[in-house]
Amino acid sequence: MSGAVLDGAATGEGDAAGDAATGESDVEGGTGAPVLAVSSLEKSFGDVVAVDDVTFQLAPAGSMAIVGESGSGKTTIAKMIVGLERPTAGSIVACGRDRSRPARSATQRRARGREVQIVFQDPYTSLDPRQTVEQALDEVVRLHHRLEPSTRRARVRALTELVGLDARQARALPRGLSGGQRQRVAIARALAAEPRILILDEAVAALDVSIQAQVLNLLADIREETGVSYVLISHDLAVVRQLTEETIVMRHGKVVERGATSRVLDAPQDPYTRLLLESVPRPGWRPARHLKARPETQKNGSAAADSVVGAPAAGRAAAATATATGTTAGSKGGGDT
Repeated sequence: MSGAVLDGAATGEGDAAGDAATGESDVEGGTGAPVLAVSSLEKSFGDVVAVDDVTFQLAPAGSMAIVGESGSGKTTIAKMIVGLERPTAGSIVACGRDRSRPARSATQRRARGREVQIVFQDPYTSLDPRQTVEQALDEVVRLHHRLEPSTRRARVRALTELVGLDARQARALPRGLSGGQRQRVAIARALAAEPRILILDEAVAALDVSIQAQVLNLLADIREETGVSYVLISHDLAVVRQLTEETIVMRHGKVVERGATSRVLDAPQDPYTRLLLESVPRPGWRPARHLKARPETQKNGSAAADSVVGAPAAGRAAAATATATGTTAGSKGGGDT
């Protein structure tokens, strides 16, 4: 079983009744409660603080972006939400249940897998090369839901149709698909568990511009149809603008700015956010000339200027961000600390 679907789809049989066996009680309820609540979250690796006092909430059917340069702590937050890392401090409440610690049993892992799933950047390495698309989807449906074979096959067909794959592609192995088609499979596989939260960790960064646009439109349609909530981890500010409603900006593990996506991108308040936006490549844009033209940036931006403009991570972030025309730029850049 590949890493695209959490361990809830990797062991034993499962269905919604498994929730009762976890021994966990709801800590939040009511229709107005956030589907995800992160409070005072911290994560340290030895002396290195990767995430420092991060707090945010995600509304049901909402969408939030976490942006920042490589090493800002974005992917570490995602790993803690899905249970791949244990927080040093703070709490994570998903779907009304405390998920601050990784699951300890197969039943708990399956229950968590029906709440939160993640789609990684590289679809090829997150899929089993020996499984056809139908087999990969059937495995997740079978392990998460007790369905008759005919009903299960219908569910697999519905998933392939949801992500725009035809019958021939559904019978193909990953090596027989394009990059965009593989990412569609990864999305369908995550949705097979019927999660309420889907984390997209640079999920379109490795795709070319035209395929990015197709996958982004697909994701928007899926959210409208299913009501799933998105947490988007991205360097690409055009992707953030198109797909999310709220945005938080991180630097060195801390949140430096938050708010509605349109406000954060159009009228940023923090110097670091402004520097991120100014680092977006434009026609005729050259970093050296930009710095000479704006010497006050390093004064007013203080340490932020050194971090964004001078560090190699900033070069990768700029390469993955959008052009001034609003189109997206593909990138092979990976996740962060």
